[in-house]
Amino acid sequence: MSELHSNIPRTLQCIIVTPEATVLDTPADFVALPLFDGEAGIAPGRAPLIGRLGYAELRVRTGHATRRFYVDGGFVQVADNVVSVLTNRAIAAERVDGGAAAEQLRTALARPAAGEEMAIRDRQISQARGQLRVAAHTGG
Repeated sequence: MSELHSNIPRTLQCIIVTPEATVLDTPADFVALPLFDGEAGIAPGRAPLIGRLGYAELRVRTGHATRRFYVDGGFVQVADNVVSVLTNRAIAAERVDGGAAAEQLRTALARPAAGEEMAIRDRQISQARGQLRVAAHTGG
């Protein structure tokens, strides 16, 4: 192994915080983030990053185990091998209610799509679709 690679840490620290609580604070080998405009993979030694999160699945891999969460937008900062996620909601994938998300999607699609209501409608559609994708991975 070269000297360059010997200085790269082998793990990250992943911290997920909501206004109510710290949902997760754990070492990780890899974190997949749902950025607003696509997914980003974070490995140890990654350059600093600040990004806006979308409404989708965040994955935290440690060894052979992967933990999945639905995150409801927010921001991420990656610095010094610490991935700090600030989000309105973070729900463990196995706790996402696919039925409630499907109902939210139906209700949002029925909303008027004019003026200020359009932004609210679009956000609710994105949130519901994100939850449905996460629930599909767990059979929820």
